[in-house]
Amino acid sequence: MHRIFPSLLAAAVLALGHEAAAQSSAPDLPDIGSPADATITRNDEYQIGQMIVRGLREQGQVMDDPEVNDYIQTIGSRIAAQAQDGGQRFQFFVVRDGAINAFALPGGFIGVNQGLMTATANESQLASVLAHEIAHVTQRHIARSIRAQGRQSLASAAAILAAILIGATTGSPDAAQAGIAIAQGTAAQQRINFTRANEYEADRIGIGFLAAAGFDPFGMPDFFETLGRRSGLAGSMVPEFLQTHPVTSNRIAESRDRAAQIARNVLPESPAYQYVRERVRVLGAPPEADLRPYYAALRERRELTPGQQYGEALAQMRAGEREAAAGTLIELSAARQGSPMLQAALGQALMSAGRQDRALATFREGLAIAPRNVPLSVRYAEALMQAGRAREAHEVLLDVFNNVPPTPEQIRLTALAASDAGATGDAYYYMSEYHIASGDLPLAGKQLELALAAPDLTPVQRARFSARLKEIRDVLAESARGRWRAREASNDAGMMPR
Repeated sequence: MHRIFPSLLAAAVLALGHEAAAQSSAPDLPDIGSPADATITRNDEYQIGQMIVRGLREQGQVMDDPEVNDYIQTIGSRIAAQAQDGGQRFQFFVVRDGAINAFALPGGFIGVNQGLMTATANESQLASVLAHEIAHVTQRHIARSIRAQGRQSLASAAAILAAILIGATTGSPDAAQAGIAIAQGTAAQQRINFTRANEYEADRIGIGFLAAAGFDPFGMPDFFETLGRRSGLAGSMVPEFLQTHPVTSNRIAESRDRAAQIARNVLPESPAYQYVRERVRVLGAPPEADLRPYYAALRERRELTPGQQYGEALAQMRAGEREAAAGTLIELSAARQGSPMLQAALGQALMSAGRQDRALATFREGLAIAPRNVPLSVRYAEALMQAGRAREAHEVLLDVFNNVPPTPEQIRLTALAASDAGATGDAYYYMSEYHIASGDLPLAGKQLELALAAPDLTPVQRARFSARLKEIRDVLAESARGRWRAREASNDAGMMPR
């Protein structure tokens, strides 16, 4: 179960309060085309969402794995491209939680629990969940929920947002609704009905995104049935309004009817789906867990799929059976040549087995087929650093991340490679970018100050570092001015006669 730190939750509520106070006194509001913006802007949503994800990451709840990140971002972006909303950014991540759950946070941050990924039977079922959550974001449901409070107090609206966020990250739908009921009192029914309407709207819009992206639209009703069986809600007497994701026969029937009306142009399933599902199963298991018996039991019933063979190899590697893992992956890679994910795992297994030259050659062979593949490049760089070749690792990472936006952990790895290679200024610079990506601008500024103090900087480096530092300082200054205006507006509002 995941919990937001009290300070994190307070900051989210405070951000809402500042925005509401500032908007209430603003002489003219920008017209961005959505009434929800009168309550909370897209930039505010992004800041809140980023803050929550940073809190989850600091608690170790985000699965920062190159292969998993690359896959979930690729699938999510493919669906989000159908939303035709160029002003909305999306970031997808996997949460270390065995519960079957997914959630959309403010600002386009979409989390999927590992339990949900392993519960899906195919890629379209997983994509249907992402499509549903993407629809929550494009329809601005959190901002609209806050706006729906009308003239209720700011404290009540802030408590509602807090409840939504708690429910999202604890994996318990009831937690959000319980918080809402407490915050709303007699208005609870109105607020919950609004949330229920959001769920059906997200189904309707999401299934359109799903089909347009080339996935099977029946993936949504099929997975709803899975949810119903797993949660025990189907056919039960639990009131629908107590669940944030109500799984009822009506909802299943409606989504199935809608899927039947959509023209189907289903693209072949990505081979990576099977591998990532098993990778998440192994990486998400408790440290003391041994999944080799799980795969052995599957093998007794039937021949393992390629994905399950890959999962078994990961389980072997985790248990210290390095040669066995390498053997499994050599056989699997030979049968399915050209898979970057298999090449990356094989390279790691060979490296851990002490076969360094063969491991590095495996990475190079994989990159010759899939140049700049992010997970494969990251694993190659890690192996190069382990082999004492940090300068080469630094070059590999720069070649990739000058073309593809890195995750925070990948930026951090680049900083470590630069440091090991003796590029002190670059190391501090990359750490500043890591803190920017994590939402900590003050610390990013300090890292840039250290970068500018490093010896032997080139004129180009100095100019780049100085420009970035000025950009950060400008943003921090503007933020401070915004907080001051919000406090003044709040004070003025408190002095007004009622």
